[in-house]
Amino acid sequence: MASPPDTSKTIKLERYNSYLRRVNSTKLLNASSKLLFRATLLIALALIFYFTLNYPPLSDNPHHVQTHHNFLSSALYGHLGGGGAAWEKQIRHSATPRRPNGMSVLVTGAAGFVGSHCSLALKKRGDGVLGLDNFNDYYDPTLKRARQALLLKHQVFIVEGDLNDGPLLTKLFDVVPFTHILHLAAQAGVRYAMQNPQSYVKSNIAGFINLLEVSKSVDPQPAIVWASSSSVYGLNTQNPFSESHRTDQPASLYAATKKAGEEIAHTYNHIYGLSLTGLRFFTVYGPWGRPDMAYFFFTKDILHGKTIDVYQTQDEKEVARDFTYIDDIVKGCLGALDTAQKSTGSGGKKRGPAQLRVYNLGNTSPVPVGKLVTILEGLLNAKAKKHVIKMPRNGDVPFTHANVSLALRDFGYKPTTDLATGLRKFVKWYVNYYGIQSRVKKENSFGSVHPGDSA
Repeated sequence: MASPPDTSKTIKLERYNSYLRRVNSTKLLNASSKLLFRATLLIALALIFYFTLNYPPLSDNPHHVQTHHNFLSSALYGHLGGGGAAWEKQIRHSATPRRPNGMSVLVTGAAGFVGSHCSLALKKRGDGVLGLDNFNDYYDPTLKRARQALLLKHQVFIVEGDLNDGPLLTKLFDVVPFTHILHLAAQAGVRYAMQNPQSYVKSNIAGFINLLEVSKSVDPQPAIVWASSSSVYGLNTQNPFSESHRTDQPASLYAATKKAGEEIAHTYNHIYGLSLTGLRFFTVYGPWGRPDMAYFFFTKDILHGKTIDVYQTQDEKEVARDFTYIDDIVKGCLGALDTAQKSTGSGGKKRGPAQLRVYNLGNTSPVPVGKLVTILEGLLNAKAKKHVIKMPRNGDVPFTHANVSLALRDFGYKPTTDLATGLRKFVKWYVNYYGIQSRVKKENSFGSVHPGDSA
């Protein structure tokens, strides 16, 4: 009987081929999975980047303040080229003093009205200055960009960034050991707080705290001069306003955040030894000013033949302000910086008592708003269409008047510019900047104006 055919070799061969097919199938599946994962990850990152750039956070308020920074700002440090060697070199060059024993000052809000003037004044006398500004759109950012361009001509570099960007602030201190901070960045305006209250909390409180947190930890700690406001006097009825008067009755959210800033400053001085000086500004005006201020939009509306609202009190009295010219404010800011003592902390710990000061910076001469309008009419050669109305309950106060005796005693602050002189300089700048020279009477002989004349 014939033996059955030997099939063992065939079976082994089939098993081996089956094994190879399974191995190849597994490899193909693994390769496909990796490719799919990578493709999905790449698409997800592309979508995140696209929506970050093109769709900023929504706001229920059509007038919300929007900054140019997103979650990438900490890595980019001021957008194009930020964080690189060239960026750091530009920062060091801007912040290096050119005079013996000069300061190295970080100026926050450097593209703002007061910030740009102070930055230029510091730079011109030989101090090192680095600016920080988020260029928000509370008012026309093109004016801020024009101030930025002016400062750049004088070798003052402004880093585009936000106070709440902790890594950015830390990076700046890593690059430059600032001796002083002039903290002028803030959400300004009394009435706007009724439309966008969160912007005041974010900037005036959270932003200030973030700056103090970084400042307390660096070594050496900088001395800090910062902008409070005459608004902290709120419903105070004593005149003239003195630093010893009560400030626990704010009339607006803006005033409340500035008062909170003064209390926060006290806390960081007490715990961490930071040297802090608060300056209560009284209605600052002048060239390169803020378009949301009355003297600025009155000028614009008078030239365009539009009606202006002139407030009076509920008992039909004129509203008056202690209008203070920008040059006087700059002198006060520099005087406060020059007399600021060193902070006493180290490594986040207080080593001894530190300086804590608050000063009024005003003109000491309240002027009715009606007189302001009359002066502008004469300078603009145009009659204002006035609509006199009762002051709404929007946080404004009817009267301000500064007592500046403390600032005079401690750093020689003495305002020298009256309202008529200051407005003349403002109008000279305004008609030149906006190119409307021909619409103002020739006998004023404004001529050309140089951007740095009033800084």
